[in-house]
Amino acid sequence: QVQLVESGGGLVQPGGSLRLSCAASGSISSIYVMGWYRQAPGKQRELVAAITSGGTTNYPDSVKGRFTISRDNAKNTVYLQMNTLKPEDTAVYYCNSRHPLIGKYDYWGQGTQVTVSS
Repeated sequence: QVQLVESGGGLVQPGGSLRLSCAASGSISSIYVMGWYRQAPGKQRELVAAITSGGTTNYPDSVKGRFTISRDNAKNTVYLQMNTLKPEDTAVYYCNSRHPLIGKYDYWGQGTQVTVSS
């Protein structure tokens, strides 16, 4: 079993920055793909960023160039640096950890609220 705990959310003005952290514990391996997803009210959960064990990253166009995902395998922690935030980035952000080959090993954190507003 894997536990994921997010931190770093909050209220920020448009154009500002936030850094989210996700600490993993339990039976986690560095081979797991780590990702961040978000869900705004009335919308489906969507991928924000993902990073493989080898450091390959993936971003949707909506955040490309503004968000950066990174991981510290020694600390079992993944980060999401969010810059130039927009009101449409407002959502609950969830950390995800999944085995690249075995689908049943797919874990989620509780989520952290990010609100971008003046």
